Amino acid sequence: MDWYAEDFFCHDLPTQPRPELGIVLVTGATGYIGGRLVAELQERGYRVRIMVRSSSPVHEERWPDAEIFVADALNVGDLKKALTGVSVAYYLIHSMLLGKKEFEYADIQAVTNFRFVAEEINLKRIIYLGGLGRYHPNLSNHLKSRLNVAEILIRSKVPCTILRAAIIIGSGSASYEIINNLVRNWPVYVIPAWTETLCQPISIRDVVKYLVGALELDETSGISYEICGDDVLSYKEMIRTLAKILKKRRLFLNSPISSIKLYSYFTSLLTPVPASIIHCLMEGVKTEVICGDSEIKKLIPFKTINYKVSLLRALSREDHDAIYTRWADAYPPANELAMKLTDLEKPPRFISSYSILTEKSTQNLFRSICRIGGKEGWFHTNWMWRLRGFIDRILLGVGTSRGRRSESELRINDVIDFWRVEDLVPDNKLLLRAEMILPGKAWLEFRIRPEDKQANRLSVHAYFQPRGIPGRLYWYNFLPFHFIIFKDLLKQLAIRS
Repeated sequence: MDWYAEDFFCHDLPTQPRPELGIVLVTGATGYIGGRLVAELQERGYRVRIMVRSSSPVHEERWPDAEIFVADALNVGDLKKALTGVSVAYYLIHSMLLGKKEFEYADIQAVTNFRFVAEEINLKRIIYLGGLGRYHPNLSNHLKSRLNVAEILIRSKVPCTILRAAIIIGSGSASYEIINNLVRNWPVYVIPAWTETLCQPISIRDVVKYLVGALELDETSGISYEICGDDVLSYKEMIRTLAKILKKRRLFLNSPISSIKLYSYFTSLLTPVPASIIHCLMEGVKTEVICGDSEIKKLIPFKTINYKVSLLRALSREDHDAIYTRWADAYPPANELAMKLTDLEKPPRFISSYSILTEKSTQNLFRSICRIGGKEGWFHTNWMWRLRGFIDRILLGVGTSRGRRSESELRINDVIDFWRVEDLVPDNKLLLRAEMILPGKAWLEFRIRPEDKQANRLSVHAYFQPRGIPGRLYWYNFLPFHFIIFKDLLKQLAIRS
C-alpha cells in the first residue's frame, strides 16, 4: 500500500493493544485530533466511548461501534453520566475557538469539573494533550491556559499522562492550512522579527501514535512528556520549505510592525482560518517551543517524520481528497448547539423557493448538488458568493474561504464555505445552515422530487428567521438577487449532472 493511502497511523507502533483495559472515553471526539484518535483506537480493538455536546446521526455513521454520550464538560451532572464505567479518559477539550477572552475561563472550568468527577468515580487514568512551552511573563494566553489545564490534571488524585506538543502539521490542521494558503495566495511577505522564533513542529501521525502508545504503557502514567518532530525551524523557514515544495518564488521583507492583532487579522483574510484562532496561535509565536527532553522516544520508539515529509503527506491527502478530519469540524464553537431548522416552533418567517424540471436522474442530480462550494464554487455568479464571503470575513465572520473537507463527498456537519451541512438524505435532500454573520438565522435547502417517470423537480428553498428590524431589512435587500442566483444555480446543477 502506498504511504498516501494508509488509513491508520499505528501499524508500526511498538506497543501492544490492551483492549482488556475496558471502556476508553475520548472527549473532543468531533475535533481535529479526537476524530482521528477514535478511529485508531477502534482499529486496535478498544471499546470506545465518545463524549459530544449534542446528538447527531453523523456520530453513529462515523463510529457505529462506539458508545455516544451527549455531555458538556461545563455540566458536572453530564460528566458523571459520561464517565461512569470508564477506565481511561482522553482529555482533548480546549476552548481556543471561543476567542481570547472566553477560552481561559472555559478551559479552567471544564477541566476542574472533569477532575472532580474523575476523582469521585475513581477513574484509573487521564491522558491529556496540551501545548509545549514554559511559564514566563511573556507567555501567550493560549499556552498559559494549556499549562494551567495540565497543572490542574497533574494535581489530581487520578494518575495523568501529559503530552505537550508544538504546532501540529497534517491535512486539515489549522497550522498547516495557514501556511499552505499563505504560500499559495501571497507572493510578498512583510514579516516581523518574531517569525525568526524557533519551533519544533510535529506531524499529526506522530501525535496520534504517542496518544495511543501512552495508553498502552503503564510506565507513562503520572508523567509529563514533550513530543516533537525531527526539525527545529523558524516560522519563516517553515513557510520557505513549503514554497520550495510547491515551487513558488516568494519575497520576504522585514517589517518594523509587530502587532499580533494586526497580523492575525490580515492573515485571516488570506487563509481559511478565522482571526480568533490565528490570534491565539500567533500569540505563542514569540515563545520558542522546542523539546527539552526525549524521554517519550525511549519508551515509545518509532521513526518520527520530519517537517518536509509531514507537508508532503498533507499535500498528498489533499490531492487524493482523503482528509478525514479538519479544524473547521469544530468551528464555530457553538455549531453543535446551533438552532436547527426543525427546532423552530413555526415555519421561518421568510421563504424563497425556485425549481426546474429536468430529465436527469435523482442520483446524478444529488451528486451534482453535493459538489457545490469549495474550489469548484457555486457554478454561476461566483463573484456574488465570494463578495458576500469577503464582506463576512472583514467583519470577522467565517467567510467562504473555509472551503470544504472533501471535494467529492459530504457528510452531516461538514463545512461548505459559510454554510454547514445540517441534514442530508441521499438522492433527496441537502440542508445547509448559514454560519456567516447575519441579523437572524438562515438555511438553504436543495430537494429532488420525482415529478413523473421521465422527469424530476429540482428545487432550492432559502429560509430566513429575522432578528428584529435589521433582519427584515436584510432579507428585503437581498431578495431581488435570489432570482438571479438560484435560477442559474439550478440550471447549472442540472447541466453538470
